[in-house]
Amino acid sequence: MAGVASPELDELIEIEVAPPVSWQTVVWNDPINLMSYVVHVFRSYFGFDADTAHRLMLAVHHDGHAVVARGPRELMEVHAQAMHDFGLWATVRKDPT
Repeated sequence: MAGVASPELDELIEIEVAPPVSWQTVVWNDPINLMSYVVHVFRSYFGFDADTAHRLMLAVHHDGHAVVARGPRELMEVHAQAMHDFGLWATVRKDPT
């Protein structure tokens, strides 16, 4: 039985791994939901303390939106769907940072 020849490798290939892409769940202002309800949703779903939930609600109210979560796209999509289930308007976008 003849031996199997193995090729000679004389090239060194460098592979660079791209950093993982982070995504955001963004909650947008709407004319329907009360500010107290938005605070309630942020506290009950995300587990934010009262001050954080209130600060994020004020950002939604005054700035028109707030980033409420960052992470992998799939998880951010779950959060956005949960916000829809609570009656809030939310989207997912790439984290610019």
